[in-house]
Amino acid sequence: MFFKENLKMALDSIFANKMRSFLTMLGIIIGISSVIAILSVGNGAASEITGTFSDLGATTISLSADDSEQTADVLTNEDLNVLKESIDEVRYISPDEQTQGTVSSGDNSRQAVISYGTPDLQYVSQAMSSSLIEGRYFNQIDFDESANVVVIDEDTAEALFERTDVVGESVKVTVAQTSLNLRVVGIVEGRFGDMQGAFDTSELPVFLALPNSTMGSAIPQLSGMNSATVEVEETDQIEPVSDKIVRLLELRNNAVGDNIYTATNFLQALDQVNNVLGLFINFIAAVAGIALLVGGIGVMNIMLVSVTERTREIGTRKALGATTNTILAQFLMESVILSLIGGVIGLTLGILLANVIAGALDIVPDITLSSVILVLLFSTAVGVFFGIYPARKAAKLDPIEALRYE
Repeated sequence: MFFKENLKMALDSIFANKMRSFLTMLGIIIGISSVIAILSVGNGAASEITGTFSDLGATTISLSADDSEQTADVLTNEDLNVLKESIDEVRYISPDEQTQGTVSSGDNSRQAVISYGTPDLQYVSQAMSSSLIEGRYFNQIDFDESANVVVIDEDTAEALFERTDVVGESVKVTVAQTSLNLRVVGIVEGRFGDMQGAFDTSELPVFLALPNSTMGSAIPQLSGMNSATVEVEETDQIEPVSDKIVRLLELRNNAVGDNIYTATNFLQALDQVNNVLGLFINFIAAVAGIALLVGGIGVMNIMLVSVTERTREIGTRKALGATTNTILAQFLMESVILSLIGGVIGLTLGILLANVIAGALDIVPDITLSSVILVLLFSTAVGVFFGIYPARKAAKLDPIEALRYE
């Protein structure tokens, strides 16, 4: 009964002074809408970023070997073969070594980024994993025989031959003053097709790939390796496979406890990215939340004004038998309702603002039920916290003095 009566009186008081009530709620509205928009857009952007990168590397392990104190190779092609044969979950494994050089045919020449590895390079390479459009990738026979074969991209074919059907043609690759005459066995999609006409791509490097056995035979200083990329079947296999790889290599190379081998995965880096993004988003939201503090002070201010304006009303109610707790509940209810209405309006505006910003950025806002509930609870808490002092002041008024107040 008292709750319904207090609720009715609170609403009557709020709607009796609509403009004053709206201006009082404005700080809360701005604070809530800003926090909701920032959290929703920020979490949506974070989900988009992590989702994209997770798809790219959710099953990838980066294997590295520290050879700074070793005289012999600590990672060899034989090691990679053993890993692939011994660990069932490993789909592909290859060094993804790169160097720079030139590639030429006749009078045409271009700077090139040269990738070299095992036949599995086509699945793990960041530079040369595009779809084949002509021919084939180099295979195990090419690798075992250190064959002079190469896979180039469309941009290389266009730059050197002005056409893409160049399987079987020869190119000369020069690295560290050593030249290799290689036969083109495959063409992959180029990187700069969409950029043609937008700006000059003739100065950009082209990309090609060849067996690391071929590269090592021609240029011995490039035969060593200290890293490889491993692709596993499923995401949940990454951690156990990483441990297996390190243990097997340590046992095989008598390096147990030397901390030579390290297997890291993309999910670990993704966790760090998520942590950084989360800290940034929360920091911005906290800055926006300062408006809530300002809004709470506004609620306290207007409630103190209301207590002063309604001093005679308070005295009359007390003279008629209203208790201190009844008066306290009345004004506290008004403060909470004021903050809660501001919170609902701010929540609505925040969701609309989040959708507008997210639409402009082409992402999906992440508006969760927990965020909505948290916002409403927080706005209620603001009303309680900043309404206690005015409510207590009203409740402690002396009825006789209140009735004499002009």
